[in-house]
Amino acid sequence: MITGEIKNRVDQIWDAFWTGGITNSITILEQMTYLFFMKMLDDAQIKKEAIANAFKYHVAPEKLIFKDGNWHNPESDKDVPYKSLRWSVFKNMDTVRMFNTVRNDVFIFIKNIGVGEDSAYSRFMRSAIFLIPNERTLAKVVDGINNLDMNNRDTMGDVYEYILGKMAASGTNGQFRTPRHIIRMMVELMKPTVRDIICDPAMGSAGFIVECAKYITEHCKDELLNENAADHFNNEMFNGFDTDQTMLRIGAMNLMLHGVNNPNIQWRDSLSSDNTDENLYTLCLANPPFTGSLDNDSVSKSLLAITNTKKTELLFVALFLRMLVAGGRCASIVPDGVLFGNSKGHKSIRTELVDKHRLQAVISMPAGVFQPYSGVSTAILIFTKTNLGGTDKVWFYDMKADGFTLDQKRTECEGSDIPDVIKRFHNLAGEESRTRKDQSFFVPVDDIRANDYDLSINKYKEVEREKVEYEKPEVILARIESLEEEIRQAIVDFRKMMG
Repeated sequence: MITGEIKNRVDQIWDAFWTGGITNSITILEQMTYLFFMKMLDDAQIKKEAIANAFKYHVAPEKLIFKDGNWHNPESDKDVPYKSLRWSVFKNMDTVRMFNTVRNDVFIFIKNIGVGEDSAYSRFMRSAIFLIPNERTLAKVVDGINNLDMNNRDTMGDVYEYILGKMAASGTNGQFRTPRHIIRMMVELMKPTVRDIICDPAMGSAGFIVECAKYITEHCKDELLNENAADHFNNEMFNGFDTDQTMLRIGAMNLMLHGVNNPNIQWRDSLSSDNTDENLYTLCLANPPFTGSLDNDSVSKSLLAITNTKKTELLFVALFLRMLVAGGRCASIVPDGVLFGNSKGHKSIRTELVDKHRLQAVISMPAGVFQPYSGVSTAILIFTKTNLGGTDKVWFYDMKADGFTLDQKRTECEGSDIPDVIKRFHNLAGEESRTRKDQSFFVPVDDIRANDYDLSINKYKEVEREKVEYEKPEVILARIESLEEEIRQAIVDFRKMMG
């Protein structure tokens, strides 16, 4: 958990960007990410050098980022000493020299680090732009970051999540930040293992992938001691795609700070015909965009065969089914319209889930969960790809509280259904005796088919109504007349008092 002292440091860094004229939240996070990377590179080499000195051996030059001698800057066509590119060196320069060194040399250096070799992050640096406007702003930011321990992955992971939480503006194309506690709930519902191959085809800042990595490192410590499992964790387990280069950089850094060094993160329009992933993943977790522009001509024909629609939320559900292996599982956030929409596209995707695969759960979330970004009502669909059907009954849960107020401020408050959701989902046998008057209950698949595959909880929930006995109209009228008489008499008495 981020401490008050570290939180204050991050707030000061954030404020330094604002006072320097950078007020776009994503731009701040991106520029901060570049500087984090610069410090991480130097800190990692300092650690290598310290170990080498302690055990009196020489580190091979090819294993060092900052070598002896000079580095040739391809943009200025000048040779620059490797030493001057190191955080521990340029942080001590005067502000003007530091600004020129970082902007003209260090930034160009990290853009040209062996693309694809050192980290997923370096793959997306080619299009990066240095936007810190002046030496004063850079000096304040460098000073703030210098006090953060980049070697402590747990702390830096919390720092990055805190920064993500400060992003106040929603993204484009229907994207907005998924609250961390909702992501955590979904991961705990799915219980990823070291054997999973996980994908989020609309990854954004990689929140779902990061939370899966945290869950696995926490719950599978012994298994990760196995060399093959550790190799799988670092190189094959985590996959993510996005169409925003900025978010790919941010997501890659987020993963790096959580101990995942080489995830398969790519720029990709997941719904397009360029994405040919099929029968590859064992687990998908996502909050795909609900709205936004869609190039109909580029949409994969295999997705349109499942649901012929222009709606991205329906096409992403079809994509999950195509990407998963048989037996693969998915938990995805969808807008409520997916549950009850009456277009052919809506009905076809619900029919596909219920009849050809195994739809396990529909968790209805309160409308304010995505405030202040959106007031849209959403639900979580949980299903398993089978290609052979298997839906016998569907578990519904009416989630009414998530531990935060449901207004624009979203301040923490008492009361959350999340622990109950997780507990009940992992003990579905105990739900058999629940009725539709309860907060959670089963609905047989035949009832769902009879209701045109409607998956909205209100279609099946029974509400107990108490009979209210009202007084007869003449009794109410007599009471009103009596009150009028009392008021009239009070006015008369008041006039007498006035003389």
